[in-house]
Amino acid sequence: MGSKLACDGTLTPTTRGIFTSQEYLPHLSNRVQLTIMALILPLLPLRDIIVFPHMVVPLFVGRGRSIAALENALANDRQLLLSAQRVASQNNPTQDDIFDVGTIAHIAKLHRLEDNNVKVLVEGRSRAKITNFTAENSFYKVEYEPIIEDFETDCEDIIGDVRSAFESYVKLNRRIPPEMLVSVQSIHDPRRLADTIVAHLSVKLKEKQKLLEMSSAKGRLVLLEKLMKKEVELLQVERKIRSRVKRQMEKSQKEFNLNEQMQAVQKELGDRDEFKNELIELEKRVREKDMSAEAVERCLKELRKLKQMAPISAEATVLRGYIEWVLALPWKELKEEQGDTKLALTVLDEDHFGLEKIKERIIEYLAVRSLVEKPRGPVLCLVGPPGVGKTSLAKSIARATNRDFIRVSLGGVKDESEIRGHRRTYIGALPGKIIQSLKKCGSNNPVFLLDEIDKMTQDFRGDPASALLEVLDPEQNETFVDHYLDLDYDLSQIMFIATANVRNRIPLPLQDRLEIIELSSYTQTEKVEIAKRYLLPKQQEANGIANLNLNITDEVFENIVNHYTREAGVRNLEQKVATVCRKLAREWLEKGKPKHHSVDVTDEKVNSLLGVKRFSDRNKDDHSQPGLVNGLAVTAFGGSLLPAEVSILPGKGKLILTGKLGETMQESAQAAISYIRSRASNLGLPNDFASKVDIHVHFPEGAIPKDGPSAGVTMTTAITSALLKIPVKHDVAMTGEVTLRGRVLKIGGLKEKLIAAARAGVTTVVIPKSNEGDLAEVPEPIKDSLSIHCAEHMDEVLSIALDSSIPFAQLRHSVVDWRDSYADETSNEAPMESSQRPH
Repeated sequence: MGSKLACDGTLTPTTRGIFTSQEYLPHLSNRVQLTIMALILPLLPLRDIIVFPHMVVPLFVGRGRSIAALENALANDRQLLLSAQRVASQNNPTQDDIFDVGTIAHIAKLHRLEDNNVKVLVEGRSRAKITNFTAENSFYKVEYEPIIEDFETDCEDIIGDVRSAFESYVKLNRRIPPEMLVSVQSIHDPRRLADTIVAHLSVKLKEKQKLLEMSSAKGRLVLLEKLMKKEVELLQVERKIRSRVKRQMEKSQKEFNLNEQMQAVQKELGDRDEFKNELIELEKRVREKDMSAEAVERCLKELRKLKQMAPISAEATVLRGYIEWVLALPWKELKEEQGDTKLALTVLDEDHFGLEKIKERIIEYLAVRSLVEKPRGPVLCLVGPPGVGKTSLAKSIARATNRDFIRVSLGGVKDESEIRGHRRTYIGALPGKIIQSLKKCGSNNPVFLLDEIDKMTQDFRGDPASALLEVLDPEQNETFVDHYLDLDYDLSQIMFIATANVRNRIPLPLQDRLEIIELSSYTQTEKVEIAKRYLLPKQQEANGIANLNLNITDEVFENIVNHYTREAGVRNLEQKVATVCRKLAREWLEKGKPKHHSVDVTDEKVNSLLGVKRFSDRNKDDHSQPGLVNGLAVTAFGGSLLPAEVSILPGKGKLILTGKLGETMQESAQAAISYIRSRASNLGLPNDFASKVDIHVHFPEGAIPKDGPSAGVTMTTAITSALLKIPVKHDVAMTGEVTLRGRVLKIGGLKEKLIAAARAGVTTVVIPKSNEGDLAEVPEPIKDSLSIHCAEHMDEVLSIALDSSIPFAQLRHSVVDWRDSYADETSNEAPMESSQRPH
């Protein structure tokens, strides 16, 4: 079964596969005599395609009868007969519509599609002739006879001719891959060679059917050669036509391009005079512009390049833009300054209340400016909480000195190119913010404000803070180089002023170039004066009630400051004053805007306009309790009271710290425990007390991060008070860093802390002895309202803070003797840096 007859009638193993789905009966004599029983297979009619033996092809089947034939073949031995329709458009072909000769094929793979169609991969096996049609319910079955192919041995010459013709055909037909030539060269069987080649020919269906019906391999090769030569001739003609058309199109395109170029040349010749005039004007401006010799030479060099370029070229646009930028800068254009120190001080006093230190520094600069021919511009940095007037002070300085004012916000800037610009190699390159601002300003000696210098960031594009080093260094900024200009530009005449909220966020190399001036929080008296002198007139004008007489006493302003704002500056205070003015404007409008109308603004009136009081007069505890101590802290918004709570619990010596404390604060708590353990005998505590209790230290407002060493004395006092069960005076606040030996070290932000203590109703404050000199900067009203104690050792702090009504002889004794006990401490300890960080 499944064997193939050789030409001498014997069966050979190499000729297997032609008969499928049939029984082979042994021959009865030396000549082969085959008795073929009735051979039946399902029929699959094909449209516009003929499948030859040895050909593997995918078919898309959609007709119901054809799908049924496939399913029947799958259910048996996966064999079916493929035969082409005479008319492809016939949906229900009959016996007369189908060619008699077809191909027995094997179903290799079948896949059902979503649209109920079937994709099937079939492999042609052998030729067969249909002898009879047998109609089934849903498809055709046919009886067939295998076609025994003739095998000729004298086919070598024709095989060579066919291969040569196929090679020519492949070279002309790009749809056939070149690899097919290699496959054809390896086929030596003339029958298989003919069937393989014909599958790749683009010949008519009838010609292919004729080749399928021929049993002689040699005859098929001869016909195949004729067909290929005919196809080669047709392809050569098509190629000639395509080449001719392509040449004609290229000629037309060439003519079009030449015409366009001629039009461009003519247009350029027409615009050349105008372009030439522009270049002459640019050269004249370059030679007349008062700028550095390097800049003049560079511009003339770029102009020479520009003269050789077409006006419409991209490079010409870049060069022209560069020259325009250089010419637009105020190289040596200086605005005449106002050097009268008295007039400058008057202007500063008009705009700002207080701020004596910064005003004094500006007057000093103006005095030096009048005495020195070419002084270097100062680089001031105003550091202080929001709302204290840093930006407005820079504007006042510009007005007092009669200079132009430039403001550049550096908050969120993270690209070095924002400062130094982009190189001209980049598309859309521009100078940095420094050069751009000077172009807008028009003078080379303005007051240049670098706002929010502490809020710059950095990423892979560079560090803008490092780029500012050259800008702000008086030794370097006279040769500042912007990447876009690539020229030395003198910034030494500019008065740079930087602003920041927190000093420690400014990089240290940048701090080294700055003259830092601290702007502390305003006191209540200063806020009242600012509101009365500046904020109220400003808001009256802004809200249209400048002609309305408002009678507001200092007590009313104090009510707004104490009960509706809680800040270091006056920004929220201005908002509250604006709210009062808006509501009074509405009332005045509803009354018909009477002339010479006056309004008495009392505390009751303010409370009705602003609503419920947001803050109470005091935020400290009104009762003395063990383990509760008032600490003091400094934030970006000024000083604040920082209460500490301690609870003693039965346990095994665990220290619990809560309130979102930073590492420095946690270490301060551990140092406090170590100090108390070392002084246990003096404090009347058992030596092993730390192993029998757990100590929980908590700072309220746990959502706010807290850090810094200046809460050391606060935590030490609170833990000692809780262990001894001795209350801490509720009207005492304290600040200071503590060492393991109990020394109280210097802290920062003393003025803000004392202002916060006075605002909270504290009467006594304990500060480090080393901060005694900083009291000179504290306003006298604040110092008069507080009893300030300077302590060198923790024992002194305890003697002041713990309730004096309870006898404490051991501690008083230790306070007297601690200097002798730690006389050599100074020589053993390394010097400590003072902390400027907020809690």
